Order: sequence, then structure tokens, then C-alpha cells
Amino acid sequence: MKDEQKHIHLHQLSDQEPIKTGELSGISLKKDRRGFLRQGALAAMGVALGAKMVFAKNLPLGMIPVGLTPSDEVLNLPGKDAGLIVLNDKPINAETPADLLDDALTPNELFFVRNNGLPPENVDVNTWTLTIEGESASQKKTYTLAELKQKFAHHTYHLTLECGGNGRKEFNPPAKGNQWSTGAVGCASWTGVRLKDVLEDVGIRSNAVYVAYYGKDTHISGDPKKVVISRGVPVAKALEEENLIAWAMNGKDIPMLNGYPLRLVIGGYPASCSGKWLSKIVIRNQVHDGPKMTGQSYRVPCKPVAPGTQVEDKDMCIIESMPVKSLITFPKSGATIKKGQRLPIRGHAWTSATKISKVECSIDFGASWQSCELQPGNNRYAWQSFSTKLDFPTDGYYEVWARATDVDGNAQPMLLPGWNPRGYLNNACHRIAIKVVAG
Repeated sequence: MKDEQKHIHLHQLSDQEPIKTGELSGISLKKDRRGFLRQGALAAMGVALGAKMVFAKNLPLGMIPVGLTPSDEVLNLPGKDAGLIVLNDKPINAETPADLLDDALTPNELFFVRNNGLPPENVDVNTWTLTIEGESASQKKTYTLAELKQKFAHHTYHLTLECGGNGRKEFNPPAKGNQWSTGAVGCASWTGVRLKDVLEDVGIRSNAVYVAYYGKDTHISGDPKKVVISRGVPVAKALEEENLIAWAMNGKDIPMLNGYPLRLVIGGYPASCSGKWLSKIVIRNQVHDGPKMTGQSYRVPCKPVAPGTQVEDKDMCIIESMPVKSLITFPKSGATIKKGQRLPIRGHAWTSATKISKVECSIDFGASWQSCELQPGNNRYAWQSFSTKLDFPTDGYYEVWARATDVDGNAQPMLLPGWNPRGYLNNACHRIAIKVVAG
């Protein structure tokens, strides 16, 4: 069985099906008179992992050890680092392995790509324009890129962008869409003009409800009349200080696949609200109804539902603030250390709240937690780096889990959060596998 097939099935299997899980993991289990035994399953998994699971008794029911999940295939992507994992090539969608996100700011060549259409060709920055209009705009204005840079003050913010479907591959039953693991996220230093300043220059009428964007990407069908994606945010969100109409990323031109030469950058909301190849902004007197705003796109059930439930469009609510989350970026999952060796841990945590208040790590499947050192963010919506050193009591297989809590008291769940049809908002604790071997 191919690795990708193995992974698709592994996360779907419950602890009540260890024989099937074992077969997919390449291990063999037997059935006794009482049925499938958890103890036998864990022992067999330990064989497959190459070491006993030291805290096996704490492994939650239905959870597959992260050390058994296969690696994704890594392909070359033009204009990006060869380490990015390509999930789709038309349109291009690629994520960054967790261990390549260790930098305080994500390098341009390592920033994930989430495209809905095809980037524009033959871009000329000298003729690029941005038009602001709409039912609730006091006037219509068009700015050249040069005029934007000349007329408005420049600002730089560290802002985290995360796809709303990051972590989708863990949902069961599976959700349709790109099967993102953990790498559809990045934090960069963005430079541009404040969206707020430009909107105020045009004028916003009192009946304004939403601010939405249009870009110059082309529909994958090639039909120039089809709009690829047009999403937006409530006016109050649009007027926050940190939102940018940006032309630079980490002090350089924005990569073509990430929106060159102009894009929106809106922290704290799904990255789909940060329109690329920006050419038009509309101020609406209603909730925006562009492509990817209606139906079930970027929406979750307004009330919790059982896994696999079919939810009507009217019962789905638009995703706004993204949940608190963290990512272990060092070491790479699967690392091996010697018994008695302390293991340094590094990573990042982010939230749509004002800031992260604490990050903790566990080596015993969440039975106990150790506090991490936490660095402040550069500004709101920037991720915050954390670090600690861990000791392991004996040799064997371990998992290191990370859990972040923000100042509003929101903490990551240890297990997969509420199921939803499109597989959005998975903010379960990040897990990496560690093997400790005798001297």
C-alpha cells in the first residue's frame, strides 16, 4: 500500500480496530476471545515504532502515534524552496514542513502557498492600479502603486497568516479539500499602507457593513469572466491598525505565488481574507456575497454537530477569528536522542486575541505539562516563539505535545476539536515523535 493511502486510513481508525490499524501500519495483531485488546495493539505499535511507548497508558483512545504516520512526498516548486510539500499543482497549493518554520520570521521562499486560481502573467508594476468603490463608498478612487506609496504613510507589521483549512487531513470522516497537515501557516514582516488609511481617504458611509477584495488571478478554467475568489471582512475588522495593503514581504518584493505586486494582509482571520494580486476593494452595505463567501466555503456549523453530519447552508456561519494554536519547529518529528540527553524544544504560538499568555509541553500524552519560555510578539497578530528543554525518564518512544493559551483564556484542545464538513479550524495540540535510545 502506498504511503499516502496508508496515512489517509490511519487517522480514521479508532482504538477499537487495532487489527486493521496494525495492518495499515505494517504490524500484525491477533484476536482473542474477548475481541481486540488495547494492550496488544499498543504493544504491536511499539514494535512498529522501534521502541516501547513509555507512557502508552495515557495515549487517548483512537489516537494513532504520530511516529506511525508516513512522510508526505516532497516535490520541487518553481520560485519556492524544494522542501515545500505540493498538495496541488493547478491551482498551486503547497505547505511548509514544521521543521522548516523554525525562523522567527518565515523566509519568502518557505512561505506556504494557497491559491484558488492562476497568478496573473506579465505583471507591470508601473501600470498596476487599485480601485476603491462600492455602495457604501463616499466616492470611487483609483490609485497607482506609485501613488499609494507616495500619498500614505508606510507601516511594517509582523503578521501571521494561516489557511482556515490548516490541519484538515486529521478530520474523520475526511473533509474535502487540500489535505493540509500543519504547514499552511507563516509569519512574515509585511510593509505597505494601512487599509484603514486608504478607506478613510475614499470615505465610508454610515451604512457600510463589509469590506471585500478582488484580485487579478485567473480562474483555472481560463475564463477571464469568472471571478476566482472574492472574500471580505466586517468593517470594524477592516479598520484595525494592523491591516495592510502590502507590497513588500521581509523587506523584498512579495513572491509571485504569494500575491506580487500588491495584496491585503489581515491578521487574525483566515488567510483567504488577505486577497492576493489586489486590484479592487469594495465597501458593501451588506455581508459580501462574492465567490468563496457563500454556501459552505470558509464556514463552520453554527452549532456543534456529530461527525459526518450533513449541514444545510443556512446553518453554517462565516469563520472570523482564528483559534489559538502552536507548532513545534525543532526538533523534526522522528528525532532520536540518547538516554540522559536533554532535548531542546522550539516553536511558535499565535492567536487572534491580543497575545499568547503561556505555552506548555507534555511528554506523557497530556497527563502532565511543563511551562515553556515565551517571547513577546512584535505586535498583535505576530506569532510568539517559545522554547524549553525536556528530560525523559527512560529509553523508549515518546511524543512531545505543545499547548498554547492566550490572554482570553482560550487553550488548544489535546484532541481534534469539533468536526465540521469542510475540515476547518483544527487547533489540536501539535505532536512530534521522539525516540530515546540507551547510551
